[in-house]
Amino acid sequence: MSKKLTIGVAAGRKYDNYTKWLQQSPDVEIIKLGYEENNLDKVSSCKGIMLTGGEDVHPKHYGRAGYVEQFRLDDLDERRDEFELKVLAYAHKKRLPLLGICRGLQITNVFLGGTLVPDIMTFGRTDHRKLQEGNDRMHEIWLPENTRLGKIAGANRGEVNSAHHQAIDLLGEGLSMNCVAPDGTLEGAEIRDPDQHPYLMLVQWHPERMPDQQSPFSRKIRESFIDAVKETI
Repeated sequence: MSKKLTIGVAAGRKYDNYTKWLQQSPDVEIIKLGYEENNLDKVSSCKGIMLTGGEDVHPKHYGRAGYVEQFRLDDLDERRDEFELKVLAYAHKKRLPLLGICRGLQITNVFLGGTLVPDIMTFGRTDHRKLQEGNDRMHEIWLPENTRLGKIAGANRGEVNSAHHQAIDLLGEGLSMNCVAPDGTLEGAEIRDPDQHPYLMLVQWHPERMPDQQSPFSRKIRESFIDAVKETI
């Protein structure tokens, strides 16, 4: 009988999209994690963690509290920040496979001591937000040589969806960039030394809702994460 692959998924907007995406792989069991659930204790039952999209990370967590007023940041949830930083502390200590998507990338980078660009367009880059009609933008990404993401996807470039206004500025400790948009915006990061953490993959796009679910930047990311979780069983 197959063992269940228990994955903790941080509760957030469009939570069901993430769980449906993960459960395309067999034997996946989801634990919904969040401060509304008041279930930090459930993290110890998880064999992998996925952090999802949603609100901006409060800039006080990376030493830039003044950004709130300066850039009129009003999409914040400090209780979610505090909860997910505790989840990250546990996952990092226990070396659990970790996949961060959009906000998940951002809060993981902050947890590791990195900083964020508070508003991409204000910093002179192109618009990465959704289109006016509500659909995600699409843009190209380029991957440097010898990244884990490149090996997973089997490609050195591709097209991904885009729906964000913040991004990585300074990388957190132990992270390296694994892909970049044409305007120079970092679109992904990964752990530099696998001995430090066996699987820590961060992407700024939304693989769970890519128009082409067979894209290597959707399907293969999910499969690599699931494979990493299997190795913990």
